[in-house]
Amino acid sequence: MRLKNKVAIITGGSSGIGKETAILFAKEGAKVVIADINDAEGIKTVELIKSTRGEAVFIRTDVSKDEDCEKMVDFAEKAFGHLDIIFNNAGIMHSEDGDAISTEESIWDLTMSINVKGVFFGCKYAIPALRRAGGGSIINTASFVALLGAATPQLAYTASKGAVLSMTRELAVIHARENIRVNALCPGPLRTELLMKFLDTDEKKQRRLIQIPMGRFGEAKEIASAALYLASDESSYVTGAEFMVDGGITAAYVTPE
Repeated sequence: MRLKNKVAIITGGSSGIGKETAILFAKEGAKVVIADINDAEGIKTVELIKSTRGEAVFIRTDVSKDEDCEKMVDFAEKAFGHLDIIFNNAGIMHSEDGDAISTEESIWDLTMSINVKGVFFGCKYAIPALRRAGGGSIINTASFVALLGAATPQLAYTASKGAVLSMTRELAVIHARENIRVNALCPGPLRTELLMKFLDTDEKKQRRLIQIPMGRFGEAKEIASAALYLASDESSYVTGAEFMVDGGITAAYVTPE
């Protein structure tokens, strides 16, 4: 088991990447804390993990709120004794997020509160816990759009993921001598509910698909496998990385035939 005796917090753990990662981490021996605003689905995920003899608990968490993130980390330490891993994965991609002209300030602020401030708060409270445990791994969900402009306008989301990537690099440098590794996981376009709701027409889907050399959307399970590597001791010399799992989209110069 690659995460035996490890304790992991996964934000946004009730669906998509977070849910698949929670299931995989538990299978690999981790004790998992699922943090999400969706109580029903979060509890279902805990029950699913327990049905396969894994260990998991749920705490309702709005990552945009300082006090919720502080409680989340405290809950993890009280439940399992320590903290080794935090996967700051919770995020939104709002359907009304467009270009600079069309995007309302409220959509911008909401996106930044969850996607950027949520990662900041996760790190703010997890880092002291990781210090107490003698080190650990922080994984922040960024995106391929942190490196490339999106073909379908989503300015607030793109800017938020660029911020996550920059934050990750700086934290990696600051905490490298403390045995705390900080990496950004950068998924390409995935067949998740989040993206499929945003790409709500065949035209939007095709515009995104045509840019992917593999010619398909990725699956949440594939990102979970990458998160497992970054969480495990196998990546002990990896910090400050932008870990691309994107079907080749960031490597492509021209659209493939």
